[in-house]
Amino acid sequence: MRPAETKIVERNQLARLGNELRKQGRRIVLANGCFDILHVGHVRYLAGARAEGDALIVCVNADSGVQGLKGPGRPVLNERARALLVAALREVDYVVIFPEPNVEVLLSELRPEVHAKGTDYTAESVPERATAERLGIRVAIVGDPKEHSTRELLHQVMKASHD
Repeated sequence: MRPAETKIVERNQLARLGNELRKQGRRIVLANGCFDILHVGHVRYLAGARAEGDALIVCVNADSGVQGLKGPGRPVLNERARALLVAALREVDYVVIFPEPNVEVLLSELRPEVHAKGTDYTAESVPERATAERLGIRVAIVGDPKEHSTRELLHQVMKASHD
């Protein structure tokens, strides 16, 4: 298994990486998220994403994006730490940190065969659905039911620390 550090690629290398993987005949899956405090739901989501192809590229929201999505006090872990944790998972081939509010531009640059989203989405509610459809990218809803959240985990930790 490759060291996690070697799986993290610069944002501007995404298109080149996609071309290299396609030349190798690999089916590319793109997954994305904040991954602020990795939990079992994240692991199951990424395992489900990997099952959709044979090269999994995970796009991790930059710190500024997490703050905008999750609010004050987030992220708990900085973008580099979150990227390293995701990259350490066996199912993950590459990790890219991205500053955009969603992965529409990354889908256009990478052109994966599959865009994997977690079960907190439906095929109709995926923010990048129209872009994926226009580019011929299949959207797959993967992972276990949304019974895990970082927000709830943080709430439980805070409650336990006050008991």
